[in-house]
Amino acid sequence: MKTDILLLLALLLWIVVGTSWLRWPPFLVLLLATLFGALGFRIPFADIPIVIGLGFGNTAKKIGVLILIGSWIGVCLEASGATLSIARALLQKLARWPLHFVVGFIGYWVSIPVFCDAAFVILNSLNDQLARESNTPKIGLTVALSTGLFATHVLVPPTPGPLAAAANFQLNNLFLLFVWGAFLALILTLAGAAYSYWIGNKAKEPISLADSEPAAMTEKPLPGITAALMPIMLPIILMALGTLPTRNPLLKEIISTLSNPSVALFVGGLLGLPLLIRYTETSLWQQLQKSGQQALPIILITAMGGALGKVLQQLPLGDYLSALPFTKSLGLLVPFLLAALIKTAQGSSTVAILTASAIAFPLLPALGMDSEIGKVWGILAIGTGAMTVSHANDSYFWIVSQVGGIEPKKALRTHTLATLLQGILGILLLLASYQLIGK
Repeated sequence: MKTDILLLLALLLWIVVGTSWLRWPPFLVLLLATLFGALGFRIPFADIPIVIGLGFGNTAKKIGVLILIGSWIGVCLEASGATLSIARALLQKLARWPLHFVVGFIGYWVSIPVFCDAAFVILNSLNDQLARESNTPKIGLTVALSTGLFATHVLVPPTPGPLAAAANFQLNNLFLLFVWGAFLALILTLAGAAYSYWIGNKAKEPISLADSEPAAMTEKPLPGITAALMPIMLPIILMALGTLPTRNPLLKEIISTLSNPSVALFVGGLLGLPLLIRYTETSLWQQLQKSGQQALPIILITAMGGALGKVLQQLPLGDYLSALPFTKSLGLLVPFLLAALIKTAQGSSTVAILTASAIAFPLLPALGMDSEIGKVWGILAIGTGAMTVSHANDSYFWIVSQVGGIEPKKALRTHTLATLLQGILGILLLLASYQLIGK
C-alpha cells in the first residue's frame, strides 16, 4: 500500500510539473498520468482501456452538455452586452454601498455564467469609469473586482470547475451545490471587498484619470436588466423546482424534467438567443462556434480527469485512510489541501478542482462525506482550496495585473494576498459550519 501512495504522490507531482514547468497541455498531462497510474497500480493490461474509457465517457456524458450550454450562455451575455447591463443595474441599485463592495458584488454576479478572466476584461472599463468619476484609487477597485469574480468562479455552477467536481463526486443535487456555493462565495466576496476597501484607503493619494482618455465604454444599446438576467435566473428557478414536494405523478414528472440541470440550462441558453439576434452583428453560427471553442478543451480536460479518477478508484485508498487515527479530525482539510497544493503549484483553478476531486472521491467514505450534503461540503472545500493562491503562474493573475494596470510586485501584495485571505477564511468557515450543521 505504501508503494501505491508513493506512486500517487508521484502522479500528483507529475501533474504539477507537466502543467506548470513543462507547460504541456493539461489534457496530455492527465492522459499520461492516467496511463502510468493504470500500469503502476497493476490494473490488468486488457482492462486498462475499459477502465479509462468508462471514466472518460461517463464524465463527458454527465458534464459535457452542462459545460457546453454554460459556455453558450456566457457567450450570449458577453457578446450582447448583457454583462454590462447587469453591472450598471447593480451599480444603480447598490449606490448607497461603499464603492468597493458594489464592484465586488458586480464581479460576484457576472462571474456565475462568464469565465472570470473574460469577465474581468469586460468589466475593467467600467472600473476605469468608476475610478475616474469618484476619484477613487483604482487598485482597490481592481482587487474588489478580481476577488468577486474569483469567488463564484471556483464555487458556483455552471462554472466548469464546480461542475467537474460535481461530476467526479457523482453529486445528484446540483441545486444544493449552487445554493451553498453562492452563499459561501458571497461571504468571501464581501471579505475581498473589505480588504480592497482597506487597500484603497491605504493608498497615498487617489488615482485621478481626469487627464486620460475616457475608458472604452460601449455606445451600442444594451439589453434591459430583465432580459439580461433571465438566462441566468430562470435555470436557477427551474432547478429549485426540483426541491418542491408533490404527490401528483404527472406534475412530479414535469418538475423532474424541468429541474434537470441540462434541461434548465438549455432553457437559459434559448433565452440567450434573442439577445444575440437583437444586440450583436455577428451571426449565431459564429457565436456558437466561439462557445464550442471555449467549451471543448474544458470538456476534454474534465473527462480525462474523470478517467484518472476511475483509475484511482481501483485502489483501496479509503480503507487505508480510514485506518489512520487522524482521518476524521482532518475532514474537510484533506480535499482543501489537495486543491490548494495543486492550485499554488500549477496555477489553474479548474485543473486543481478536477484533479483534487478525482483524487478525493475514493476517500469520501473514510472522511464521512459520501452523502449528498457531504459531497457538497467536499466540493466547497476543494473550491476554496482552488482559490489558494492566485500568483505568477496563474493566467488570471496576469490578466488582473496587466489589464487592471497593477505592477506585478504590487499585484502579488494585493491580489495574491487577497486570494490567500479568501481561501483561509473559506476553509475556516466550512470547518466551523461542518461542526455545527454536520453531515
